[in-house]
Amino acid sequence: METRKVQVTGGSTYTVSIPKSWANENGIEAGSKVEFHPEGDSMLLSPESANDTIEGTFDITGLEGANLTRTVFTLYVSGFDVISLETPRINADQRRVIRDATQGLVGLEVIEETGDRVVLQDLLDSSELSIHNAVTRIRLVALTMLEDALTALVENDDELANDVIERDDDVDRLWFMVARVFRSALRNPSAAADIGVPRETCFDFHSSARQLERIADHAAKIAQLSLDLEEIPEEVADALWELHDDSTEVVDMAMDALFEDDGPEATELANDARERVRGIDEHNRHVSDLIRDLDAQQSQLLRLVVDSLSRCADYGGNVAETAMQKAAPRP
Repeated sequence: METRKVQVTGGSTYTVSIPKSWANENGIEAGSKVEFHPEGDSMLLSPESANDTIEGTFDITGLEGANLTRTVFTLYVSGFDVISLETPRINADQRRVIRDATQGLVGLEVIEETGDRVVLQDLLDSSELSIHNAVTRIRLVALTMLEDALTALVENDDELANDVIERDDDVDRLWFMVARVFRSALRNPSAAADIGVPRETCFDFHSSARQLERIADHAAKIAQLSLDLEEIPEEVADALWELHDDSTEVVDMAMDALFEDDGPEATELANDARERVRGIDEHNRHVSDLIRDLDAQQSQLLRLVVDSLSRCADYGGNVAETAMQKAAPRP
């Protein structure tokens, strides 16, 4: 940290010098422009944004399957606008993996293909993205998936179960977009200004979106388990629905707290959500007692369902913790 004394020039203009070492590292010289980004009682200083496209070239020699998919996802989340994937000879499997990965990401398109490279470009304008809307959409899809997964289980509806499993890809696409926006806001204060959300709030939304994405994963898991289960007793189904309702209530209250602008109201909602998490254990014991005497395989699979529903409540509790931190007074 360095300190500088604020001076007055011309009788009305405040001026302050910047460290020469920082100026040299960032190409700042006499006549250069810098940007000031106010954030509450702080102000960030950065070189003037050139609004240039961020491009990157990456060697994918030897990368196949899941490793190549993760590479594309990572480069997208890292904030590259143009991604050039190169190797002496791109084979058919690599092209297929790249296309599949691209389809799983919001705004990313293949714009060029040759024998030795594939070029991807993000076509979305970051200023048009709303991280608030994305998180709201993840919340809706994830909780709908959870309800439909349990419906598929109780009604032995394999078609609905498969539909839930497919919808998990929609949540993943939104999650990766939120992660991309969040990292862009951390790296570039101008990006945070473009999306109209303070960087601390971006962190809160990013953290909560991760919890919702995990809920969607458990919904897909329950749907997958339902494919291996036959009809279950009515009293077990009723107990599972009670556990589902209690778990989703925790998540809904926590998300309402996260989006609540009134600090005391948000804190009250978050505390209420956290208290309700404690009551989930009682429902767990009740369901466990009901399934204890069932067929061994059926009992084992249903225990996994109970575990997933309970974990969803825990994730809601995590969102509530984030909401409380967001609502807390600033020091």
